[in-house]
Amino acid sequence: MGKYLVTMGDFLKNAGIVGLNYMLDMSDAESGKDYGIKIQNRPVDGLELYEQGLWIDGDFVQQCDWTGMYFDACVNYYGDSTVYKGILDRINKIICKIDNDQWKPDKLVKEDKEDIKFINDKLLSNSYKAGFENIRNEVDGSEIYVNLQQNKLNAKSTSQELKQRLEGIKNFIMQPKCKETFVMKSVIYNYINRFWDGKCFLLRANAKKDMRILFEQDFTKPFKEYIRTNHDKDKDMCIDCGRPMGNKERVSIAFMKDMADDLARKKSAFWNCKVDAFLCPACAFVYAASPLGFTLLGQRFAFMNTNSSINQLLASNSRSGKIVTEAEKKEAERYTQWFARMLKQLMDCKVEQLNNIQVILKGTDEKDKYIFSVISNEALQTFNDEKVRKALEYLGEYPYTRIGADYLNIYENVVMNILKHRSQELLLKKVLKNNLDSDNAGQIVTAYWIYVVMLYSALVKKDKDLQGNGGKVIEMGSITVMDSGFALRTAILSSKGAKDDECIKGTIYQLLNALSTRNTGKFLDIVMRLYCTCKVPAEVGQADKLVIPREFVYIQKNQELFEEYGYAFVLGLKGCRQNKKNEGVI
Repeated sequence: MGKYLVTMGDFLKNAGIVGLNYMLDMSDAESGKDYGIKIQNRPVDGLELYEQGLWIDGDFVQQCDWTGMYFDACVNYYGDSTVYKGILDRINKIICKIDNDQWKPDKLVKEDKEDIKFINDKLLSNSYKAGFENIRNEVDGSEIYVNLQQNKLNAKSTSQELKQRLEGIKNFIMQPKCKETFVMKSVIYNYINRFWDGKCFLLRANAKKDMRILFEQDFTKPFKEYIRTNHDKDKDMCIDCGRPMGNKERVSIAFMKDMADDLARKKSAFWNCKVDAFLCPACAFVYAASPLGFTLLGQRFAFMNTNSSINQLLASNSRSGKIVTEAEKKEAERYTQWFARMLKQLMDCKVEQLNNIQVILKGTDEKDKYIFSVISNEALQTFNDEKVRKALEYLGEYPYTRIGADYLNIYENVVMNILKHRSQELLLKKVLKNNLDSDNAGQIVTAYWIYVVMLYSALVKKDKDLQGNGGKVIEMGSITVMDSGFALRTAILSSKGAKDDECIKGTIYQLLNALSTRNTGKFLDIVMRLYCTCKVPAEVGQADKLVIPREFVYIQKNQELFEEYGYAFVLGLKGCRQNKKNEGVI
């Protein structure tokens, strides 16, 4: 039958491609034989050279259990974030307490009562009851669930009685058929229906019907029939892929949320009120897989629409990462962690050219709409800079530093600053000022890497303006200035016989204030007084280095250079200098 190519389209179509690829990766399908990636201008039998996308072998399409693949992928990807997982966790928690003699029916705490109530309420919800009725003849131990409906779990039952019932319920719901049914009920009404609705198992009239049968009838069967049918004489065209299709094969795109209004009642938006916004069954199937293409980050979905190449698209939305659901983390933290991970995978593809990336966000609340933002080419170039990536690698390994009584996630702040085109200066100043009070040696290393990101973020932009070589001049100048600050620190401490920088803390604080207020004159005045009052013992051997850096000549008329060279000098005074061997900090 040849190969069928799923071409890229709008962001939901592209999310569907990511989801479809995930389904295929999860299955027994063989990459390169049953499916594969078609890159533009790379020959693949039966496909045009200029096309790109995800290809599927025609014979494989007909033989494959697409319904089973869809359900397996949904259960595997969303399972740990569903009510089903919450039920199991609470069952195991109570059993563990009973085994350890920590469950006291006559002295129950509020948490214990809430756990029992959660299990009862969720297992006996309407969606779970409807799911059970569809599978009661296909699973063992149906009487356990029937008994639960008639006789709820009672927290005041004896420990052994409660344990026996909980173990029975656990064994029942862990059966593969039960797990799939109960997990899918949560996935359908909490995740899938955020993307599409009014069709298949999300049609109100089908609420109590078998989910697999419905998906097979509405998506899988039409998909297979469309692929094996000849459409040379059909006149209707798919609004997405442009392929011909029969009149009875048309699928209204209105089932995708926020894509179109009710096309049956609102036809005035079309020429002569003739609706032509229809999908072919193949594209409809891909769109149905779009919930599997988004990454769930706490209370929102995220998707990187890198649509310039199929490789970029799949790399930047890899399904290898675990869904982040930890309640104790903030959404911004989860987002930046996901973004940094996805971006690293994208950069590892070694693409020839980076283009602006569209990031789509959508809340998990039913009323939430899509939010679109663009990560600029400049930000991407910054992330792709070798020095910036090295700095982020370190900050990602050691993300937290203590500022006063709180812990600040430096890594998250640095990433967000890059994304929002904000300078790292305020963050750097906060860490340096805090170090003056805490004397935490690790914070100086952290401050150094923040400075590296600040410097090379600026150089990404300056390199264009300075025709490539100017950036190198500034880079080398910053290293020289930092080394000059370190040499001055060494001389001052030696002359005073000091073991730490307590004697120059006040001066460093003044320098930071001058930098904060953009007061170049005050900064240079403090620097000159430092050099003039420094007495160098002969054994130090640093006299030749103890001259005011010539780079300071340029900072009087250039505020950006003032920041870059000024913070480099302060870092040197605080004990930073570059290790030439590994380009790190010592």
